[in-house]
Amino acid sequence: MLARIILVIYIIFINFLGIASMASDKIRAMERRFRIPESVLLTIAIIGGSIGSITGMFLFHHKIRKAKFRFGLPAILVVQVGLIVLLRSMMTSIVFI
Repeated sequence: MLARIILVIYIIFINFLGIASMASDKIRAMERRFRIPESVLLTIAIIGGSIGSITGMFLFHHKIRKAKFRFGLPAILVVQVGLIVLLRSMMTSIVFI
């Protein structure tokens, strides 16, 4: 039960970080300041923040013209959902001896 609570808190945090990083990078771009590297933005999505990153991308109209983000972030989300479905099906098919 504790593991589930920690997982939910992590998912909420990492998705908030995805939205916040897109907002921050957009503001920095408009002010012509030092930007957040694209690799950091993509890493946040890969480690679980894909929903937040996609939300931030469209909410702030940031990186939507770049194919790496426009198609890459949804692809990351599809892979993550696929892994969750696969892991859940594996866990339900395990026979405990």
